[in-house]
Amino acid sequence: MDLEIRTLATDFLIIGGGTAGCYAALTFCEASGGSVLIAEKADIERSGCLAAGVNAINAYIVPGKTPRDYVDYARADAQGIVRGDLLLTMAEGLNRTAAKMESLGLTILKDQQGRYAARGSRNIKINGENIKPILAAAVAAQPRITVLNRVNVFEYIVRDGRILGAYAIGVDEPVLYVISAKAVLCATGGAAGLYRPNHPGFSRHKMWYPPFNTGAGYAMGILSGAEMTTFEMRFIALRCKDTIAPTGTLAQGVGAKQINALGEGYEQKYGVTTSQRVHGTVMENLEGRGPCYLRTVGITKEQDEDLQKAYLNMAPSQTLRWLESGRTPGVQNVEIEGTEPYIVGGHTASGYWVDTSRETTIKGLFAAGDVAGGCPQKYVTGAFVEGEIAARAAAAYMGDQTAPPDRGGAEEKKRWLEGFLNRSAAPYGTDGLEEAMQSAMDEYAGGIGSHYRYSEKSLRIAADKIRGLERKTELLAAPEMQELVYILELRERLTLCKSVITHLGARRETRWHSFAENTDYPESGAEWNCYVNSRLENGRLNMIFRPLVREEDAYEH
Repeated sequence: MDLEIRTLATDFLIIGGGTAGCYAALTFCEASGGSVLIAEKADIERSGCLAAGVNAINAYIVPGKTPRDYVDYARADAQGIVRGDLLLTMAEGLNRTAAKMESLGLTILKDQQGRYAARGSRNIKINGENIKPILAAAVAAQPRITVLNRVNVFEYIVRDGRILGAYAIGVDEPVLYVISAKAVLCATGGAAGLYRPNHPGFSRHKMWYPPFNTGAGYAMGILSGAEMTTFEMRFIALRCKDTIAPTGTLAQGVGAKQINALGEGYEQKYGVTTSQRVHGTVMENLEGRGPCYLRTVGITKEQDEDLQKAYLNMAPSQTLRWLESGRTPGVQNVEIEGTEPYIVGGHTASGYWVDTSRETTIKGLFAAGDVAGGCPQKYVTGAFVEGEIAARAAAAYMGDQTAPPDRGGAEEKKRWLEGFLNRSAAPYGTDGLEEAMQSAMDEYAGGIGSHYRYSEKSLRIAADKIRGLERKTELLAAPEMQELVYILELRERLTLCKSVITHLGARRETRWHSFAENTDYPESGAEWNCYVNSRLENGRLNMIFRPLVREEDAYEH
C-alpha cells in the first residue's frame, strides 16, 4: 500500500477535538481573524472524555467560595505538588466557561430561587448527556474552523526549538498529512491502557478513561524534547465495582461514606484526599476487612430515584445493574474498587511543563486539558479555561507566515509508515504486545496486581521489559490504516511507560499512597517539595528538579 502525501496549512492547528480543543477553537476565533484546523482521531460529535456526557460540573466556584479556595483544595489534595499560578488562573475562569456553555444550550439545573443547583462545595448539577454535541455544533457554526475527523496526528514537526506543524495519517484512507501551522495546541487527552485493567482479555478496553486516549500528546512531547512534569503522580479512580461508574455522585450527591465489610467507616483512618481514599480501600482489603462499599442503604426514596436517573447521564450500565438486580442503592450498599493507574493531567499534575499562558518549552506549542501538567482537579470547566488561555496566547504568538513543508522529512515518514503497511507477515501482533506491556507495568511498576506498589528493583525490571517490547514493534505489520493507527498507539504507550517508570523511580519518597507507593522510600520528606521534571536529550531522559511555583508568580520559561 502506498501513502498519498497531502499538505495542509493553517494558522492554528489543534490536535484533539475534545473538551479543551473545541473550546480553544471557539476562543481563537474570538481573539483572532485567523484560521483553525482541528485534527481529531475519532469524530468531535462524540469524542474525548465528554463523549458519554456528564451529570455535573465538578469544578465551579459556588457562592461563598473564591478561586483561591479552589487552589487551596487542589493543593491539599495533591499534598503540595501543584503549580499555584496555573491553578489560580484556571479557577478564576471556571464560572465564566460554565456560563458560556449555558449560553450555547447546556442545561444547568437551578433551585427554587433560580440559582444553580449545587452538589457539594465545588459542583453544580447539569443535564449533560448532550454536552459534547453542543460543543461540536458551536464549532461547526464557525466558518473559520475546519475539522478533520478520523485523522490521527502522531508526530510534531519541530525545528530549532520551534513548532512548525505535525504529521498525521488518515484512519480510513491511505494519506499522510503534512500540516503546517503558525501555532499548535496539543489537546489530545491523557493516557489509558498502560496498565492491566480489572477486566483483562476481551474486556481489557473497558476502562474508566477513554481507551482511545493513548498518551499520544505526551509521547509526541517527550520525543520532541519538551520538558514534562510529574508523571509519577498517577491517577487511580475509585469506582463502582465491575461497572467502573464514577463514585463522586454517590459521595457528594447523597453523602455516602466509605465503609468496610464490617460496616466500619475508614475515611478518617487513612485520610480523605483522592489518593488516600484509594489507599484506604486497598489496605482494608489487604487486612481482611473487605470488600469495601459506599454506604447508601438508608437514603431516601427520592435520593434513590435521583441516583438512578443521574447515572443514566454518564454511566447507564450502573443504573441497568441496579434495575436488573432489583437492588437499588437505597437497598444495597455500592461495592467499590480502585482502577488501574492512568496518566491524566485533568485529575493530577502530570503533563507538559507549561508557562502561565500554557505554552510548552517548545516555542509556539501550547498545551491544555489533560496533557497540561501542574494543574490538577481541572475537570471539564478547567479544561475549557485552559483551552481559552492557550488559544488567546496562541493568537498573540502567531507570526506572519507558516513554514513550508519539509518534503524530505515527509518522504522519510512515508517510507517508515509504508514499511508497516507492506510487511507481509509479522512475528507479533499489537494485541499481544499490548497485553505484555500491561502485564509488565502491572507486576513491576505498581499496578493492581502489586497493590500499586513498586521498588527500584521492580522498576528496573519493568524498564527492561518495556524496552524489549518497543524493539519488537519495529517488526509489526499493518494490513490496513486502522491497524497502522494501532501500531502508532502502542508505540505511544510504550514511550510514555518509559517516562512514567523513570519518574516513579526519581521521586524517592511516598507522598501519594497508591498513586506513587515506593516501598524503598515509604515516608515523605520536605526535601521533595519540588517538581520532578524530565526532558529527552540525545536519547536519554534527563531529570530536572524544580522549586514550587506559587499563585502570586507569573512563570516564564
